Amino acid sequence: MSSDLPYRPCVGIMLFNKDGKVFVGKRIDQTVEGWQMPQGGIDKGEMPKEAALRELKEEVGTAKAEIIGEMDDWVTYDLPKHLVGVAFHGKYRGQRQKWFALRFTGKDSDIDLTAHEPEFSDYQWVSLAALPDLIVPFKRDTYKAVIAAFKSLA
Repeated sequence: MSSDLPYRPCVGIMLFNKDGKVFVGKRIDQTVEGWQMPQGGIDKGEMPKEAALRELKEEVGTAKAEIIGEMDDWVTYDLPKHLVGVAFHGKYRGQRQKWFALRFTGKDSDIDLTAHEPEFSDYQWVSLAALPDLIVPFKRDTYKAVIAAFKSLA
């Protein structure tokens, strides 16, 4: 039963460029087209801020950003039933996320999606208004909460 499984602790990153647009990457591992902001698990003994900066390097391939905001609360979402027991090696029912807003301080040429084990095949900068329609449906409420928390930073 999925309610017996814990949530995976992780971080999410809303990376803004100088024009107030948000970085989204196209997932490599999805059967339907899915774009998302960078996110990833928090390693044992790692603080959420450290995890966010590590995930930025791993998924976006750059450290050229500064933290400009942090959500006070953690946000949770449940996986759809067909993914419970499949995603996250079957260990989690969904994710419990601490979200950070970062300002990208580099140039697009500083982004290297292949710097680590690639998770994204492509990326784009999108407006906050376009963001919810790009994401898989089960994460939309999470994205709307993150947009509400960070829209003043765009």
